Parts: sequence; structure tokens; C-alpha cells
Amino acid sequence: MQDGTSSIMSYEFQYREYAEALYDALVEDAFYITMEQSIADSQEAKEGLLKYLDYSMVESAQYGELLLPEGDKIGCSIWSKPITPEQSAAKSKAKKEFLLKHMGQNSLDTYNAIVGSMSACTEGLVSDDDWYLSILGLLPEYQGQGLGSSLVMPVLKEADRLGVASYIETFTPRNKTFYQRLGYVEIGAFKEPTTKTEFAVMRREPQKSKG
Repeated sequence: MQDGTSSIMSYEFQYREYAEALYDALVEDAFYITMEQSIADSQEAKEGLLKYLDYSMVESAQYGELLLPEGDKIGCSIWSKPITPEQSAAKSKAKKEFLLKHMGQNSLDTYNAIVGSMSACTEGLVSDDDWYLSILGLLPEYQGQGLGSSLVMPVLKEADRLGVASYIETFTPRNKTFYQRLGYVEIGAFKEPTTKTEFAVMRREPQKSKG
């Protein structure tokens, strides 16, 4: 069994170039900083986080929605959507196995602590029917050109069509204005104890077409 000190097991990437783009895009995010630091072998830390980002894409392609841009691999958006209890149990079991095998026990414990505290904060603020924008990242050199919205608008338009709300959680204050332009409204801010950083919860109600 992986004890957090032995070498990280090999992993077959499905979206490595996208994972590398996300890594560079999320360099200021306290969640990913903390997860990278949780990997016992510092020489494996970056590679371990790249595996986490890749796995998150694989997971969303199976259980939610993965939006990849056409052309250059400059970023992506990763969404969670409502699933059945059976699917949720399978997803949780697979995530635990991934974290333990490919990042180590300390990373699993860190992940559980952060997600547990964040879930407790958002309880009652969001609906089980909401879609969740779990990860959004765009290479820094492409930011500020209107490309970020292209990674989320196709999904938001579908949510609007179906009358579904969505929400995000962000540890990066400067990102709030971007989400506000997309129609998200801040509904809470909380200090997360493991990262020792405040995160904001923002929710977007479905919007009616102006046409």
C-alpha cells in the first residue's frame, strides 16, 4: 500500500498538454499549491499535481462535462453535474484510489480535509441540482483576450437552455470580476483551515435569452 513516502506509481496521461496548461494557469491558487505541497517526495510534486489535473479531466469526461478548446491546448473547463448515488459512490471510490496510488496518503488526507471543509461551507448555499465549475484554467499568456469566456460559455448556454444554475469556488480574488461578467454573484466567503486561505462561492442563475 502507498504510505506517502514510497515512490509514486506510474500513471498514463490522457490529457497531459492540457494538464500542463492548467498547472501554469493555477499557479496562484491555494488549493493546488497545498495539494502539490502535500506530496511527500518534493521531486515528484509537480508531476503528481499534473496527474491530479489530468485525472480531473478524465473524471469530468465520465461524470460531468469537459470542455476543451479547438486548436491549441491552452486550457479547459472541468464541470461536475448531478449524478446518481451509485455513480457518486463509484466516482468517490475511484478518486480515493487515484489519490492514494498516485499522490500518497498525505495528499488523500489533505484533499479530504479541504473538500470536507468547503462542502460544509457551501451546504445550504447551493442546490444539489446545480452544475459546478470545478476547474477553469487558461495559460497566462492568453489571458485578458476574451478567451477565458469561450471555455465556459458553451456550457453556460446549455445550462440556461435547461434552466439550471451553476456555481464556482475560487481562492483567487482577482478572478471574481471575470465570473461576475459571466453572471455569477458572490454568495459567501469563508476561511478554509487547511490552505489557510479565504475562498469565495459564486452562483449564477439561469439567464433567459435576449433573443
